[in-house]
Amino acid sequence: GHSGAQAAAAAAAERPPAMNAEKLAKMAAQVRTGGKGSVRRKKKAIHKTTTTDDKRLQNTLKRLGVNNIPAIEEVNLFKDNGTVIHFNNPKVQASIAANTYVVSGHAETKKLQDLLPGIINQLGPDNLANLKKLAETYQSGGAPPPTAGADDDEDVPDLVDNFEEAASK
Repeated sequence: GHSGAQAAAAAAAERPPAMNAEKLAKMAAQVRTGGKGSVRRKKKAIHKTTTTDDKRLQNTLKRLGVNNIPAIEEVNLFKDNGTVIHFNNPKVQASIAANTYVVSGHAETKKLQDLLPGIINQLGPDNLANLKKLAETYQSGGAPPPTAGADDDEDVPDLVDNFEEAASK
């Protein structure tokens, strides 16, 4: 239900303002802790735990039929800007049918070069450009690696332990 103040504010918005509507909105915004339609109060309630959100999430996941996938050592999410969201020993759940994958645990955002060379075998074709750039910056004074012909674009590169060797091929 609407409080009297909200009804008054709504009514004030409809008829020519007797009060300054902007000033009223500003004052209302100062004491509102949540979004639109929440109770106005100066002191924000401190929630002890977010278990309710957790439980709701778990129930939703159960409905989707996600299964735990055991024995996953790490998960890396590659972002377009060259950073990687890196999870160590995460809890991974998946529902192929719902096209839903859940990765939970402690995450760190790292730069791609911080995870080299161990991460090379996880890089897809979309990260090749990032890797080439890195390789060029690491090669001091060396010529940039020759670019492959257009027909080679679809090939998966050979796995090489030393990325500088890979870059110079």
